[in-house]
Amino acid sequence: MPRMTAARAAVEILKREGVDTAFGVPGAAINPFYAALRASGGISHTLARHVEGAAHMAEGYTRTAPGNIGVCVGTSGPAGTDMITGLYSAIADSVPILCVTGQAPTAVIHKEDFQAVDIASIARPVTKAATTVLEAAQVPGVFQQAFHLMRSGRPGPVLIDLPIDVQLTEIDFDPGTYEPLPVWKPAATRAQAEKAMRFLLESERPLIVAGGGIINADAAGLLVEFAELTGTPVIPTLMGWGAIPDDHELNAGMAGLQTSHRYGNATLLASDFVLGIGNRWANRHTGSLDVYRQGRKFVHVDIEPTQIGRIFPPDYGIASDAGAALELFVRIARELRAEGRLPDRTAWAAAAQERKATLQRRTHFDDVPIKPQRVYEEMNRAFGPETRYVTTIGLSQIAGAQLLHVYRPRHWINCGQAGPLGWTVPAALGVATADPGAQVVALSGDYDFQFMLEELAVGAQHHIPYVHVLVNNSYLGLIRQAQRGFGMDFQVNLEFENINSPELGVYGVDHVKVVEGLGCKAIRVTEPDQLLPAFEEARKLAAEYRVPVVVEAILERVTDISMSGTDIASVREWEEIATEPGHAPTAVLPLVQPV
Repeated sequence: MPRMTAARAAVEILKREGVDTAFGVPGAAINPFYAALRASGGISHTLARHVEGAAHMAEGYTRTAPGNIGVCVGTSGPAGTDMITGLYSAIADSVPILCVTGQAPTAVIHKEDFQAVDIASIARPVTKAATTVLEAAQVPGVFQQAFHLMRSGRPGPVLIDLPIDVQLTEIDFDPGTYEPLPVWKPAATRAQAEKAMRFLLESERPLIVAGGGIINADAAGLLVEFAELTGTPVIPTLMGWGAIPDDHELNAGMAGLQTSHRYGNATLLASDFVLGIGNRWANRHTGSLDVYRQGRKFVHVDIEPTQIGRIFPPDYGIASDAGAALELFVRIARELRAEGRLPDRTAWAAAAQERKATLQRRTHFDDVPIKPQRVYEEMNRAFGPETRYVTTIGLSQIAGAQLLHVYRPRHWINCGQAGPLGWTVPAALGVATADPGAQVVALSGDYDFQFMLEELAVGAQHHIPYVHVLVNNSYLGLIRQAQRGFGMDFQVNLEFENINSPELGVYGVDHVKVVEGLGCKAIRVTEPDQLLPAFEEARKLAAEYRVPVVVEAILERVTDISMSGTDIASVREWEEIATEPGHAPTAVLPLVQPV
């Protein structure tokens, strides 16, 4: 039996589980693992500037392609606590990442040794499993189980904590005979699928709500086929956006309080049955449940049994992987079509498209300073269907989701439930690492951008190009808008006069200087007609220099973006709506004026 350190065994298992990339920051307590990583070869490593950044890079890497599992590595103590936010955002969005931390020697963990913290206990609420391995011989089994857990059922992250003496201990381990454990996922039965289909057949105005579980299951093709077979319009959730192309005739738009379309909300409110697949009825999607549920029946399909009924009791629930359920739905729909038993949904689908062509938001404004809607209009012109958008939270993300277009799965990569500021830069680096040939475009407000902008240096050092659109109003815009209900504008203003850059006026931080100081390229735009040339120039600079390129758009200080604080029937439109085609020139459908 071959003998090797437990750290080397862990690295060999990573490779046999399909890992070829890791992100992290070395330190004394994890150096044996890094030594094994170096000696073994086969796994590239990207050095982050902050350990939280490494966790978000791992998230971006996982979210980019089916089967990917991002790995982040850090030393003991604060390295592990820094990664908690990444673990939280991963478990909230069902994203498998593996976090490996170093730890003080086993004999002194409980003696308040330097940087000794019970990271497994801290991480347990935000992981599928968190383990401090106290016996070196258990290391192979713990890693094997970690990959099994991350991939089985509802995907999610795992943390493995390795005391330094455990890493250094030699064990018997034969990598040549290692095999990953079988992955388990619940699957709908024929009887369950038939019952769900009966609800669909009995309805007059059905909808499919397509959640992130469809993306995770790599089942977008099945979703589109099922929708086309049955003629059922589809409402993607924020996490399911891209499962059906925005320009598909059965894409009815998104619904919700914030990241939604006027036509999406209107179509959902006109429906009488909703089939939710791989979604979790997030509160910013549903709003008030009384309004959301009134007058319609619900069937809920989710991979996690305890999700069924968590938010509200559906009329029928199925615990199943989204792909497994859709395979059955497609099979049954084909049979029903062959028997001539599928209702004609042409008029209902056409009504959804009519709303899509009439209920649009205006994007074309020539104001200076720039109105944010114009930024997204020009992004639609500059960046095509192959673009992978990356963003996290704020008015920039909400407006982006309302006005941008997504055509493919995993091309809207958004931290949905946790929404940590600072997520966007490192996540974009992870996405660009996972798909180096892709056009990656990140979107941030100025505050999100400032949280972890040091990670831009990682892109410069490791030559990871992407374009970062920075919309700067020198405000905590979303919080400012939320404070309107309290009659205040308190501690949300970021403006100041920069003594080193007086030309900025009150916009404070000189992002161009900061970005250039981190080894990247930056362009500042102050007029709307400069946006499209700037985006095109940014693409050229990213390709030429192989570094991140930031396009900063100086926005008007105050813009209120369409949203509701209560329900999807009362979204407030703060800006002028589109009333003629020139108001929304990059909309998916040309605007048709209501008769």
